[in-house]
Amino acid sequence: MAARGANRRLWLLWTVLTLAMFGVAGAIMAHGGPRNLLLIGKTTDAHHQIELACDACHTRAFGGREAIEAACRDCHQDELDRIDDSHPVAKFRDPRNADRLQRLDAMQCLSCHVEHNPGVTREMAVTLPEDFCSACHEDIGEERPTHRGLEFATCANAGCHNFHDNQALHEDFLEQHVGEAWLRQAPRLSVTAWRPPPGLTERLVRPARAPDAPPSIPLGAHVVGEWLGSAHAEAGVNCSGCHQPDGADPRNAASWIERPGLTQCATCHIAEAQGFTSGRHGMRLAEGMTIEWGGPFGLFRDRVLSPMRPELARLPMRADAHGRELTCNSCHGQHDFDVQRARVEACLSCHADEHSLAYRHSPHEALRRAELAGRATPGTGVTCATCHMPRHVTRRPNGVERLAVEHNQSANLRPNEKMVRSVCLDCHGLGFTFDALADRNLINRNFAGRPSARIQTLEWVETRMRRRGEP
Repeated sequence: MAARGANRRLWLLWTVLTLAMFGVAGAIMAHGGPRNLLLIGKTTDAHHQIELACDACHTRAFGGREAIEAACRDCHQDELDRIDDSHPVAKFRDPRNADRLQRLDAMQCLSCHVEHNPGVTREMAVTLPEDFCSACHEDIGEERPTHRGLEFATCANAGCHNFHDNQALHEDFLEQHVGEAWLRQAPRLSVTAWRPPPGLTERLVRPARAPDAPPSIPLGAHVVGEWLGSAHAEAGVNCSGCHQPDGADPRNAASWIERPGLTQCATCHIAEAQGFTSGRHGMRLAEGMTIEWGGPFGLFRDRVLSPMRPELARLPMRADAHGRELTCNSCHGQHDFDVQRARVEACLSCHADEHSLAYRHSPHEALRRAELAGRATPGTGVTCATCHMPRHVTRRPNGVERLAVEHNQSANLRPNEKMVRSVCLDCHGLGFTFDALADRNLINRNFAGRPSARIQTLEWVETRMRRRGEP
């Protein structure tokens, strides 16, 4: 009897503790608080910044896999559409692929990508065994003799294949670049060296002569000087353009915005703001940073997500950068908006990983110094932004072309083959590019030297071309 009573007390204690844990978890989810207590395992590098915004992925209580799948597509579907996803869901809705779905349900993001499971999670948050390609391509050795005898684990880690985006491996594209030299004699920098059409500058630029801040707002001479030398002043954007809401009287100090943020920048730079909040620098700003909970006795007065700060990153960062909140002004400055500083110095004021620190002694930095000194053609210098925030020409609805910058600095980081077409081929041959991006040590040295890795893709393409009798 005594033993039975002890067991009942243990069961009662377990029940009370379990209900208490559920109660605390429910209160935190509903109202805020120390959400790190709810994490059931380490999140991936791609999502760790927003891991405390649980509802970014768990969009509804008890929604299960269906709700998480919907959240995945809310964030990533546009990118998959833009890159012409090579394994879209539509392909696997084809009845002819029904047998393959029995082995690998490629219609579900969660079939391959699972969070909070670090024991089996690899780069790109892939949680499948490394030979997952064999589920559909087990006969690839018969179709392509060059692949005969290769292990399926090499498909995803040899620098050749990317499940979602194989644009760099389209056969016609590869054949166009067979035999290229490692460095182009005439780098293709047409986008980087883009200039506005004749007359466009004259139509858009309205030089601002004097600041229009309210008289009661003190303006230092250095602030006015920085602004007068900026692109904003050249385009007629005065103090009120950033510091006053739309339609407000520029001279009214009551509506003055002391520190304009992303919201104000986005009124003119919507595409840049969207890119910024999609990448690691600004993704926390897109996930409820202003949600607060007072809690009983004011115990939990914290934001669910503050803006990103360097000390929250998993990459090494400079100690003196800790505490900075990353916004548009973190890189561009508050009044001069110096794009030269934003391209390198702003990056190195925070980043202290091996690749970033090696930039100062890299061939890319040497090209930049030559350009700034007037010894090289404008546009040929290579900065951090050249590779991680590539520029491209877009068209506005009125047909006017403009030069846009990809402000999602994570867009071509993982896998790094994404930058083959958008960046590397401006200056390098495809063979060198493949080898360089597959050489981790060369990347750490910021591409100082030649690659030691050897990707055979172009050799195989050249062999097939010879078999067809092509030169």
